[in-house]
Amino acid sequence: MLHQEPKAGQDPYVKDSYALIASDKVEGTRVYGADGKRIGSIERVILEKRGGRVAYAVLSFGGFLGIGDDYYPLPWEKLRYDEELDGYRIDLTKDQITAAPRFDNLDDDRFYRNNDRTVYDYYGVPPYWM
Repeated sequence: MLHQEPKAGQDPYVKDSYALIASDKVEGTRVYGADGKRIGSIERVILEKRGGRVAYAVLSFGGFLGIGDDYYPLPWEKLRYDEELDGYRIDLTKDQITAAPRFDNLDDDRFYRNNDRTVYDYYGVPPYWM
């Protein structure tokens, strides 16, 4: 299907449903650890170009007002949406996350090529490409 411009008065944005959420609504959503404490928030969602599967959610925390944050790729399978918290819950603590593989530079795409398997092994889930 070809991309078409929305008609006048038509909302061009995808609406959320019970099971679906638009990516711009995921970004900024808070993430809570197994202990119920806030760890950080989702900075980005990284998708596989060809298959469309979610490769990672990038968790950001550690800085002040977004400056100096650390960025950790999380396999999407580790996140569970919690309606009461209005955020995602992960079965790990902040200390466990800080020991995980993280980005030195969020915009360096070599991280994915060099560390894809390491990230999934650390979290103990099958990689998105399997």
